[in-house]
Amino acid sequence: MKLLAKGELENRIEVLFKKLEKCDLCPRKCGVNRLKDEKGVCKTGRKAVVSSFGPHFGEESPLVGNSGSGTIFFTFCNLGCIFCQNYDISHLGYGDPVNEEHLAEVMLRLQRMGCHNINFVTPTHVIPQIAKSVAFAAEKGLNLPLVYNSGGYDSVETLKILEGIFDIYMPDFKYSDAEVAKRFSNASDYPEVAKIALKEMHRQVGDLVVNSDGIAQRGLLIRHLVLPDDLAGTSESMKFISEELSPDSYVNVMEQYRPEYKACENPPIDRRITKNEFLKAVKIAKDKGIKRLDRLIYF
Repeated sequence: MKLLAKGELENRIEVLFKKLEKCDLCPRKCGVNRLKDEKGVCKTGRKAVVSSFGPHFGEESPLVGNSGSGTIFFTFCNLGCIFCQNYDISHLGYGDPVNEEHLAEVMLRLQRMGCHNINFVTPTHVIPQIAKSVAFAAEKGLNLPLVYNSGGYDSVETLKILEGIFDIYMPDFKYSDAEVAKRFSNASDYPEVAKIALKEMHRQVGDLVVNSDGIAQRGLLIRHLVLPDDLAGTSESMKFISEELSPDSYVNVMEQYRPEYKACENPPIDRRITKNEFLKAVKIAKDKGIKRLDRLIYF
């Protein structure tokens, strides 16, 4: 709202759309002209594609509250994990193109439904479109916290443009090993890219802050999906979060991995994790000094 009032939000939007001419929004730096509907790794041209939206009650507790998180699921992705549990959206492309005015109306509708926030799921590749939609919605009364819910494969240059736009960053921290990241997401630079991105996110918004009802207002919330055979590298990930971000970082150690998409062709990720694997990951997080863990589901 402050950026909008000063006219700075429009300047940021202009810079973001300029990046689409030779797209370098994300670390892939495909260089295609998306303003002319050319498509790179994310398979997305000029318009954002939305698969679904609505109040979501399966997110982290500080986002859900009593009325749900107002999620908007964007189609396609800049990462392309071979085990993606939303592969029908991220790989197969289920969804419909939307313009910025329509997307703004979606946000306002979620606000009218009583959602606690607007949660942009997989926003990395469509951030210019989101920013322009936010400007339209803010002019019409949108005043909820905005959540940047990404896979963690984000360009720090783009994130710096977003400072002051998003209240809550919720990235994944998927891998701490380059070879694992290459094998499952074709992104050997993921560990280093994610670390730099998380540092920038934390610089902008700090540790997660909640109100008297426990609802998130601002800050960083990190997701770490436990993979079979510790392929996610939990120990190194938690060490980085605790020592280089903050031991007060809000972390969700996630136990819901299941083999989807091409995972069944790629052992050992062709199985679910065991209870012991999950409990070990939780213990590692605590031993590394993480003080704030999301609600835990022990199978």
